Amino acid sequence: MSSGLDQIRDGGKRALAHALSRIEAEPDAARTIQLLDAAYAAARAHTVGLTGPPGVGKSTLTGALIDHWRTTGRTVGVIAVDPSSKLTGGALLGDRTRLRTDPADRGVFVRSMAARDRLGGLADLTISALVLMRAVFDLVLVETVGVGQSETDVTSAVDTVVLCIQPGAGDALQFMKAGIVEIPDIVAVTKTDLGATAARAQADLAAALDRREHAPGDWAVAALGVSSLKGEGVAALADLIDRHGAHLASMLAARRHGQAEQWLAQFVRERWGREGLKRAGALTLGAGESPFARLVALGLE
Repeated sequence: MSSGLDQIRDGGKRALAHALSRIEAEPDAARTIQLLDAAYAAARAHTVGLTGPPGVGKSTLTGALIDHWRTTGRTVGVIAVDPSSKLTGGALLGDRTRLRTDPADRGVFVRSMAARDRLGGLADLTISALVLMRAVFDLVLVETVGVGQSETDVTSAVDTVVLCIQPGAGDALQFMKAGIVEIPDIVAVTKTDLGATAARAQADLAAALDRREHAPGDWAVAALGVSSLKGEGVAALADLIDRHGAHLASMLAARRHGQAEQWLAQFVRERWGREGLKRAGALTLGAGESPFARLVALGLE
């Protein structure tokens, strides 16, 4: 179905939006599975997760990163996962409306999703959208609804995780207590225009990260400050993201294979529950095997 993928690449935002809507409406249709299989095999983007508590400035930072990446000629897809409205089930904050991008720029696409009843920080459609978009863009950024002990699914979806912390809000200590500093590859202290408060937060985080144990050759998690409003630190953050991507190069295929097996187990659990997991047996994938086609092949109804 590579032709379908080519049509989406050539068709711009309208074609991609239509494909995502069709995936959501017809997740088990043969053409949906064929498209996702083709996209899974044609992954080309570096995928980045941006997470952190509400109000930390994730959307503003997302916009700043988009601007930076576009000035370097790289295309960007964004999946913004919002909290859900209890009344409508739709996205409550509407990150897409807060991100100011040029509608005429075919190199940027933003899709807002509602988390609904998912506790992992990702929407039901997120994985399918991520797989499709990483076959279309140079970079795919997933902005999640928040971070906590039950909201860390983003680590099993993307290549690089960036955790945002706001200075002066007590977040640093809480994240250290909860072990959340074990999640990110990069920690960004936002709103460095707050001055001394931001500097203290960076110093505290750097000290906490220095205490983390890691084997020689492992990625050393870095803490840096950014001010999206002033544009300070954005280029440095983008450079760190690229450096982490380069660090992963030799292990990326194995990492993504492991993630795909996690997705498959998640798909089975959500559709058929624990009993379905038992009946499915060992949920392992062959090299290059798509979890989408495998789910259909299981046929546990």
